[in-house]
Amino acid sequence: MASINLIESFQDFKDAENIDRPTMMKVLEDVFKTLLRKKYGSDENFDVIVNTEKGDLEIVRRRTIVDDGEVQDPLAEIAYSDAIKIEPDYEVGEDLYEEVEIQDFGRRAILAAKQTLASRIGDLKKNSLVKKYGDRIGEIISAEVYQVWKKEVLLLDEDGNELILPKSEQIPSDYFKKGENIRAVVKKVEMKNNSPVIILSRTHPSFLAKLLEIEVPEIFDGLIVIRKIVREPGERAKVAVESYDDRIDPVGACVGMKGSRIHGIVRELKNENIDVINWTNNIQLLIQRSLTPAKISRMNLDNENKTAEVFVSPEQVSLAIGKRGVNIKLAEDLTGYDIDVYRDNEGEEDDYDIDLDEFSDEIEPWVIEELKKIGCDTARSVLVLTQEELERRTDLEKETIIELRKVLEAEFQKG
Repeated sequence: MASINLIESFQDFKDAENIDRPTMMKVLEDVFKTLLRKKYGSDENFDVIVNTEKGDLEIVRRRTIVDDGEVQDPLAEIAYSDAIKIEPDYEVGEDLYEEVEIQDFGRRAILAAKQTLASRIGDLKKNSLVKKYGDRIGEIISAEVYQVWKKEVLLLDEDGNELILPKSEQIPSDYFKKGENIRAVVKKVEMKNNSPVIILSRTHPSFLAKLLEIEVPEIFDGLIVIRKIVREPGERAKVAVESYDDRIDPVGACVGMKGSRIHGIVRELKNENIDVINWTNNIQLLIQRSLTPAKISRMNLDNENKTAEVFVSPEQVSLAIGKRGVNIKLAEDLTGYDIDVYRDNEGEEDDYDIDLDEFSDEIEPWVIEELKKIGCDTARSVLVLTQEELERRTDLEKETIIELRKVLEAEFQKG
């Protein structure tokens, strides 16, 4: 029997390498049975035989030979006189097998089949891609930068599939060049215009979690568990870890000898500061640890409202709050508590100070509230910070800060 070569006849078949053989055979069978139904009204007496390795396909028609004049179903039966024209040795009652030539369907039908096949293969590839990356959400992958745009970066994986790294999922100081290999975590798989879009991320906490898993064998082996990760990408991250083995120091294991394990991660995250702390169910101790590198003097907890008043020495205020308030924000995210930082004036009775609320007739209430947000509730707690620090950590204008400092300094000069 003659056969048709699908690889040459149907170009889209070439793109089907990742589709398993049984699925491909089923698709081809369906496509050609549709052609048969259109031409003959039924596909019941036809066999579609597919050889995916060679790209060969045969369509065989099967009919039973009956006496002349006895044909009741032309699709299933053939008259004896017609059968012996094909092969003289045939007898009544035998089955006649006859190949259907692809050309018999006509040029338009063949083109339609080609389009249908391409469409079905395209759908299979999409489903295969969705499954492949749907199963890998949360995993780190390496991909090559193919195109850099303003709002996103297009990458290609080892199979040539397109992946997207949006600007919002990039570390602020990330800079990529075409051809460069970068690592990111698979965040999600979306469908846009009926096509799968694989979204990667370098800012998601799971990216840091997987980097730690790679660098710290104890995490990979399950001896150390990451309880929670919070990040301000490119600036600071806090990782709470717990060990299931009393002999293992989880913080020491994650950091490594002289920081050997954590250094590689810090470089990957563009010098993001990583605070690794011991997880505890003691919320007071957890809050204390979460405000690292600041040292806390004392604390008032309201567990019902999930708030904490934290008191630190004057020189520790800026450390506790952190650059642009990042440290205290991450501590709140890690603990689930709203944290207010105050200067601890215990032992400083002789150091005269004034509550900011006392200046409400000279300083606008919203300005006082803005200062309280960064832990400054007294005049001296504001004056201990430089003008540059106040500009950086609040939304106040330079002129407002200058005027504010004049008012506060004048009060102490009166004394």
